[in-house]
Amino acid sequence: MTHKDPDHNLITKILNGDESCRNELIVRHKDYAYTIAYNVLNNAEEAEEVAHDAFVKAFKSLHKFNQEAKFSTWLYRIVFNTAISQQRRQKRKHSDLDEGKHVASSENNSLELQDRQKYIEQAMLQLNELDRTSITLFYFDEMSLEDIAKILDMNVATIKVRLHRARKRLAKAIQEILKEEALTL
Repeated sequence: MTHKDPDHNLITKILNGDESCRNELIVRHKDYAYTIAYNVLNNAEEAEEVAHDAFVKAFKSLHKFNQEAKFSTWLYRIVFNTAISQQRRQKRKHSDLDEGKHVASSENNSLELQDRQKYIEQAMLQLNELDRTSITLFYFDEMSLEDIAKILDMNVATIKVRLHRARKRLAKAIQEILKEEALTL
């Protein structure tokens, strides 16, 4: 059987006892796994830990993976669920703490680009984790609506609506940030 998904050959080798292929799968997917976790948690260290935990869970359950499906979608769903679980644990532990994120700015020649990125990051933080994740997967990671729907366990129509509304909320948040910035000038 021929698969379009290049991960299937590696998975078959791992399931047949070739543990050396695990690293290649990790290298292929670690950036996206981290991005998904970070969009839910907004914390780099926690996102790295969640991505690692998700890979461990995936490898433990690899024998359950349906090889007719796309591995990346299955893995990213595990990452997303692990991140949501971590977020819930953190909310229970730190219900009274409000850790704000501050975007650090550094001086260099591309100040305009930095400002744009800063405003987008600030605006993204105002969105809920599902909206942030949807926007990131669609626009930054260029995933299909079908893959995003599988990762987030929603139907494609819901993802389309969520993306449309998230774009509007993001644009509104950016406008508000820019208004506040203009008032401080």
